[in-house]
Amino acid sequence: MVENIRKITKVLIANRGEIALRIIRTCREMGIKTVAVYSTADRDSLHVRFADEAVCIGPPSSTESYLKMANIMAAVEITNADAVHPGYGFLAENAEFAEICTEYGVKFIGPTPEMIRKMGDKITAKDTMIKAGVPVVPGSEGLLKSVKQGLKIAEEIGYPVILKATAGGGGRGMRIVWEPEEFEDNWDLARNEAGAAFGNDGIYVEKFIEEPRHIEIQIAGDQYGRVCHLSERDCSIQRRHQKLVEESPSPFVDQDLRQRMGDAAILAGTAINYEGVGTVEFLVDKYKNFYFMEMNTRIQVEHTVTEEVIDYDLIKEQIKIAQGIAISGLNYIPNMHAMECRINAEDPYNDFRPCPGKINSFHSAKGHGVRVDTHVYAGYTVSPYYDSMIAKLICKAQTRDECISKMQRALDEFIVEGIKTTVPFHQKLLRDPDFRKGNFHTGFLNTFDMGEEEEL
Repeated sequence: MVENIRKITKVLIANRGEIALRIIRTCREMGIKTVAVYSTADRDSLHVRFADEAVCIGPPSSTESYLKMANIMAAVEITNADAVHPGYGFLAENAEFAEICTEYGVKFIGPTPEMIRKMGDKITAKDTMIKAGVPVVPGSEGLLKSVKQGLKIAEEIGYPVILKATAGGGGRGMRIVWEPEEFEDNWDLARNEAGAAFGNDGIYVEKFIEEPRHIEIQIAGDQYGRVCHLSERDCSIQRRHQKLVEESPSPFVDQDLRQRMGDAAILAGTAINYEGVGTVEFLVDKYKNFYFMEMNTRIQVEHTVTEEVIDYDLIKEQIKIAQGIAISGLNYIPNMHAMECRINAEDPYNDFRPCPGKINSFHSAKGHGVRVDTHVYAGYTVSPYYDSMIAKLICKAQTRDECISKMQRALDEFIVEGIKTTVPFHQKLLRDPDFRKGNFHTGFLNTFDMGEEEEL
């Protein structure tokens, strides 16, 4: 195999916050110059301060800044960047943006537009997985054309079922139906929500897997057709389909299941000749049957826990793949345990209401086996315009019990004054007996009670 190396000298990061800063750090270690883009609301963010160059691309609204392709490409042109890293969210899985980068002669650090399209539409992705031999959840073969068709399929596969938007994400355009009488109302709600959120009201139906685990496999594929997996992450602790805690390895997964899921993830990546790092997400039932859910063709928020258990920089791997460097092709079995708690500017005692505002005091946890990825500092003002995550606290240890103890110590050290954060939620979760035993699923937080806020 002859490698076709394309040297990258300057990367524009089409993102913000902690992930932009994370990419800047790796680029600097690789001797690559960086360009930060920012909205007027983010002018004081650390990613702007630490990049080699910075370009303002618009007002606070993401539709006028971080989602404005013309503004980002103008920044590429004036800074002579030869590659774009999209991070996660915003334009990271936008095939049109990847295509525009290619047309401009700029390397998009990620998969090709065709790969993004194949996995971005859930119906197409499901069809691709069926052909590749990857297990999928029973359901409609394509988009539903009518309520009548949906009712017929629901009767065949059995209730409960779940209606999903084909262009969906983050739980939008998604409705669980427990009995036939509820189907039509939920059909209308799902279509209306999907149309408003994604400009696409296409809906399909699947069997609803009760009390599932959400387990994902990290994969990497190079430009030469080789795909490997880097073991699993358990992302089952969620609220309204938003992940709050992730860990690797999963306390539920044994070696046999890890092998089967890893093999399936490699099949999924190979089926589309995947290039870059990505994640194949599965639902796993209580009997350890697993089903393909979706594939994320980008770096994940929770990539950090995989980095900690394999001791490797996944952002560096992304850039190396984009340059045409072959992956090693070795699959990985973790021999340590890592856990990530997302620290959000939200009030866990008030239904996790967003709490933007000025941070008066900030002290992040430190010590052996403790990592903090953040873009905030004392004096920083958390904007109401973007996602509420202000930091990721990651701990690693030899065992899960040791990791939990380390995380508890780190959370006690993590001080943010001036705004409410989810630190108290994480502290209470880690004391929960079922969580400590690994007895949880994606609905675990539905009955989790924060109780009353303690007086300081």
